[in-house]
Amino acid sequence: MFKIRKLIKKTIIFFTIIILIIVGGLVVLTTKYPIGYKSAIVKYSNEYNLDPYLVASIINVESKYDKNAISSKEAKGLMQIAPQTGQWAGEVLGIENYNAEMLFDPEVNIRIGTWYLNNLFTEFNGDLDLVLAAYNAGSGNVSKWLDNEEYCRDGVTLSVIPFKETKDYLVKIQDNYKVYSSVYKEYIMNPTDKDSLYINLLHNIRRVLKELMRNI
Repeated sequence: MFKIRKLIKKTIIFFTIIILIIVGGLVVLTTKYPIGYKSAIVKYSNEYNLDPYLVASIINVESKYDKNAISSKEAKGLMQIAPQTGQWAGEVLGIENYNAEMLFDPEVNIRIGTWYLNNLFTEFNGDLDLVLAAYNAGSGNVSKWLDNEEYCRDGVTLSVIPFKETKDYLVKIQDNYKVYSSVYKEYIMNPTDKDSLYINLLHNIRRVLKELMRNI
């Protein structure tokens, strides 16, 4: 009888540890790698020939999926669109009555962000590192770096990225891409717009954590 009780106790402890590990993993996932706006990400990634996992990663690094995010340089929304970029895109894309407040609309923001990324891919001949560097530091800076022998030996590939923020940015995108292209693969590529039970659980955990942080 004692052996049975001991076995039951060990089994309970074992499963409790497993549950804690799973919950802990979900907490880390939802706080560090949130997800949302799948339909817009897939829609505009397809329209502008982009990898949706890349777009999802950029959104997380730029704004942590906060549609109301504003940077110190007044970049707005999910993909942190600069005012001049938004104005330019609004004119080219023919967005009726465009104004900067529209950048807080996830649909508009992702549309403009993916359109801009497509432009950068064209400008820098599909070189992902150059595109990401330009998205972070501006295409003008990247072009200058390519013309500077101190940063570029062949006029094509950057051997040195002089801005630490931009150098770190590329690493962050790469790290995020590994997560979004694996953990969220089935979710992002699911043709339906309905969130799975798993994704809903992630969102609910994140909401609870936000509330707890507000009350601390």
